[in-house]
Amino acid sequence: MAASTGIEVCALGPMPSPLQPLFRRAATGGLIAVGLLAAGLLAASGVPRLQSASAKDLPDPDVAETHTGGPTATATAVLAGGCFWGMEAVFKHVKGVREVVTGYAGGTADTADYERVSNGDTGHAEGIRITYDPARVSYGQLLKVFFAVAHDPTQLNRQGPDVGSQYRSAIFPTNPEQRRVAVGYIDQLNRSGVFTKPIVTKVETWRGFTPAEAYHQDFVARNPTHPYVVFHDKRKVARLEAGFPGLYR
Repeated sequence: MAASTGIEVCALGPMPSPLQPLFRRAATGGLIAVGLLAAGLLAASGVPRLQSASAKDLPDPDVAETHTGGPTATATAVLAGGCFWGMEAVFKHVKGVREVVTGYAGGTADTADYERVSNGDTGHAEGIRITYDPARVSYGQLLKVFFAVAHDPTQLNRQGPDVGSQYRSAIFPTNPEQRRVAVGYIDQLNRSGVFTKPIVTKVETWRGFTPAEAYHQDFVARNPTHPYVVFHDKRKVARLEAGFPGLYR
């Protein structure tokens, strides 16, 4: 489906043709039952389910953070974990987060558009840029949410139905302090054994971030009955509320 319509699903691989009209109808305001039917068919198609670790199982990061900004200073975190619709939706509900923007990280600006990135050969990952208040929520807390509910860090180059390097699990530190915290927390999680499979999340080199097209911004809020949103993204937000009541807003 053409990117300009703003109604495509994040799962860009081959889709059985009978599902396509259901997805289009749900995305453009059709009955939620249609969206649920399409999501159910997708779930039955053999797509691996995401492995999640509950918030109570994940330890808090034991790497001490150093924040040098003043009381009004903000910081930026860039994370990638599959389709950026759900990632954005989760972090918009975290206290202390001021803004979340969907976009592309890991590649160059000249190829950072949805059509090109969807080919999986530009080096980009679908990601989010989080602007947050470090006095209210730490980088380590954001990483805990990232690993606990926002995605499955044990799936290599995919998240559920979305397959390709553009859906990889990655952290893009914007400074040496963030890199130190991220590397330390991944090592801590691996040692803790909370995930039954190895964590494949990569801590990558910061190469900038390009915001995605307008129709990708606030997608979950604007398309609450979209089948992908119903089956995948709303569940993530629900897990955030249940597992992080002190951070949820």
